[in-house]
Amino acid sequence: MQRYFIPQIDWQGNEISIKGDDAHHIIRVMRNQVGDQIICNHQDGNAAICEITSLNQNIVHAAVIDWKAETVELPIAVTIAQGLPKGDKFDLILQKGTELGASRFIPVKMDRSIVVWDGRKIEKKMARFEKIVKEASEQSHRNKIPEIVLPMTVAELIHESVNYDVKIFAYEEEAKVEAHQSFAGIVSRIVDNQKVLLCIGPEGGFSEQEAKKLKENGFHAVRLGPRILRTETASLYALASLSYHLEEINGNHD
Repeated sequence: MQRYFIPQIDWQGNEISIKGDDAHHIIRVMRNQVGDQIICNHQDGNAAICEITSLNQNIVHAAVIDWKAETVELPIAVTIAQGLPKGDKFDLILQKGTELGASRFIPVKMDRSIVVWDGRKIEKKMARFEKIVKEASEQSHRNKIPEIVLPMTVAELIHESVNYDVKIFAYEEEAKVEAHQSFAGIVSRIVDNQKVLLCIGPEGGFSEQEAKKLKENGFHAVRLGPRILRTETASLYALASLSYHLEEINGNHD
């Protein structure tokens, strides 16, 4: 059953108005008819099975039949702070990170970031990013769409980090030493409802100065396995590990 995230303004009790791209998708792509059922997500994270009551060229009306009782979100809130990568790698990180349960994404300008996001184009980029996470949330049947914030510096990220319970950065130098800090060890101590901040460097990794500042401000430097991962792989490895530990081993989801 197709899922759509509906803005709060378009909910009137148990009656829903679906507009824009979602209405186009229902009418032109899925070719739904009156009486067909869809899933509509409210911004509060709840989802309902709804029946289409009317449709025309630009708008679809639906009514709630039943609210779904489902637990599909990670039991922790994971923010991915990603050093600005080249090309369309951030698109991939957003899409796959959303599928794996990330709740927030922060693009971070770092010393070794090769790419510079043009301030004049940032609004267009953010619109594309928001579309990516919305579609990925629908495809993976999430109940919430992850938040994407405007790019910030490492100093701004450190200031932001006071709001988190666990702060981690994947440091490639940790993969080269025997006395490394185990990511698995940190994961095993994470408990439900904590806020976790995971920081990933760009293609060139973290500079020594950045790593020093992060450590001084309570970030745990960890290795993600014995191999050096690409920047677009690292956050996905970490999210998959968190999901496996919290949802499969600990049995938070049936």
